[in-house]
Amino acid sequence: MIKPYKLSNNNFLSSLDISTDEIIKILKLAENFKNKELNINFKDKVLGLIFDKSSTRTRVSFQVAMSRLGGTTIDLNPTTSQIGRGEPIKDTARVLSRYCDVMAIRTFDHSDLEEYAKWSTKPVINALTDLEHPCQALADFLTIKEEFIDFKNVVLTFVGDGNNVANSLILCGALLGVEVRIACPKGYEPNPFVINKANEIYKNKNLLKITNDIYNAVSGANVLYTDVWSSMGEEKQKEEKDEVFNRFTIDSDLVAQADKDAIILHCLPAYRSKEITDEVIEGKNSRIFDQAENRLYAQQALLSCLLS
Repeated sequence: MIKPYKLSNNNFLSSLDISTDEIIKILKLAENFKNKELNINFKDKVLGLIFDKSSTRTRVSFQVAMSRLGGTTIDLNPTTSQIGRGEPIKDTARVLSRYCDVMAIRTFDHSDLEEYAKWSTKPVINALTDLEHPCQALADFLTIKEEFIDFKNVVLTFVGDGNNVANSLILCGALLGVEVRIACPKGYEPNPFVINKANEIYKNKNLLKITNDIYNAVSGANVLYTDVWSSMGEEKQKEEKDEVFNRFTIDSDLVAQADKDAIILHCLPAYRSKEITDEVIEGKNSRIFDQAENRLYAQQALLSCLLS
């Protein structure tokens, strides 16, 4: 059994903020928490949540994780705090870091998250930005590890928009040496900076594939993953993206092209019958709700390391 330890980086703004060894240890910690083999008490520690975007799983999993660690959570809604009236981030960050022991921030611009981290004296966690969703990736790879024991020879195919989830899967996959394939329409590829960083990390650059050919990407894959086509803040693009992405639905025919024991993941919420069919969500290959549950344990492990 592994116990929490201090991470080399004080913040978790990106999957790049932790090493391969640290990811493996965090996943092992998460397993220990899930199996009730580890009990850590951070009494009197306070997690501050600053969420500019709506949330179900991220908000609840962080609150429950902190509660199980013996701490408390303050939920700072911009509409009921001075954050919403335009108080500078540098002022908010300096004040909150005198009240809270760690902060999880869910916002639009990644630069805003970096500004919080610049001025905070306490750890800052990326609870989602338009660039990355690294806490989701931790839960995703925990779910994959539960299924396949390790990451050797695992092929992960993400079908859909090259968004923040895809970016974090690419970076985390690179650190773990997992073959990651991204199947997306032309013009919707993942962030070029993320692709370049991943290629710097991969020992074998052939393990990252970005393609517009969905069937080629899915062929023989062990994990099929998708997300909504239009993220929060993209409401005006919804009709256009629905039309562009109409061939990028994970249905039973597409699942049949993958490995026979392939698992299905979705970070939720899902638009059933758009990016994924109801039949696949409820099918025997789906691990979507195990994946959602694992957000709790992955974040419990991450918090315990940042608070150690």
